[in-house]
Amino acid sequence: MTASAQRPAPVATPPPAVQRSRLYEQVMQWLAVHMSSAGMGPGDRLPPERQLAASLGVSRASLRQAMAALEVQGVVEVRHGDGTYLRVPPQRRDSIDQLLARPRKLPEILEARAALEVELARLAAIRRTQEDLTAIDEALEQMRAEVESGGSGADGDALFHSAVSAAAHNSVMRELMAYLAQPIEETRAASLSAEDR
Repeated sequence: MTASAQRPAPVATPPPAVQRSRLYEQVMQWLAVHMSSAGMGPGDRLPPERQLAASLGVSRASLRQAMAALEVQGVVEVRHGDGTYLRVPPQRRDSIDQLLARPRKLPEILEARAALEVELARLAAIRRTQEDLTAIDEALEQMRAEVESGGSGADGDALFHSAVSAAAHNSVMRELMAYLAQPIEETRAASLSAEDR
């Protein structure tokens, strides 16, 4: 672990404004820029959640959603009661991003999603902790609030699936879901819009 792991890295200046559309994805992008510009390496600790949320001007719920997505991708490790630590610099995942940017076969993506999510749900039902249940409940509440305010509920839905994946406590399956994260999010958002939720 590097010396900087003993103290949080300074917070970089955020962009002038964070667009509200797909907010958690934009928070993820800004965090990746921050980690790179701060010269952070594996084992370095990120600033506290409250400090990061305040610097971005976003809610802590949105920041937690972004952190959960980064954790699923293997970029950070959340150590409850201790802090969030960098595991893999985001730029090392460029090859995965390039793979997902190629033309994709929707039926195969849907098949992979269905198979993974069914098994993740089964494992989550067996292995979930009280903390996992709380995260799932919070995601459902966010989705309900989004729908009631006229939204599709896509952000809350993505957070729910991320929470279920975490509750399964299977790191390999979480990595597989991470490889499919973007196309799964696209199909999920399209599904929710079609249902006019």
